[in-house]
Amino acid sequence: MDFSDEQPAEHEFRNKTYVIADVEPLDVDGVRTVEVGTAIFFIAFLALLPFYGRLSDDGRSWWLWTCLAGVGLGLLGLEYCRRRRRVRLAQQEEKAA
Repeated sequence: MDFSDEQPAEHEFRNKTYVIADVEPLDVDGVRTVEVGTAIFFIAFLALLPFYGRLSDDGRSWWLWTCLAGVGLGLLGLEYCRRRRRVRLAQQEEKAA
C-alpha cells in the first residue's frame, strides 16, 4: 500500500471502481460536535429525571445513568477537543511566522 500524499483518482474495491473527488478535507476541530452531543445527553438526562421511579420499577434506570455518563464523557471530550484546537492554532501561527 502506498502512503504518499498523492491521492489516486480512482479506487478499486472488489468489482467496482470508485472515482475520488479532488476535494480538500474540512478543517473541523470537533468542538461544536462534542458540544451538541453533550447537550443532547444532558437534555435527555433532564427529560428522564422526572420518571426515575417508573424507570427503576421497570428495571431501566440505566437509561438515566447512561445519559449522565454521556454528559461526563462529553465534558472530557470537550476539553480534549479544545486543547487540540489550541495546539493546531499555535502550530498554524508558527508556520505563518
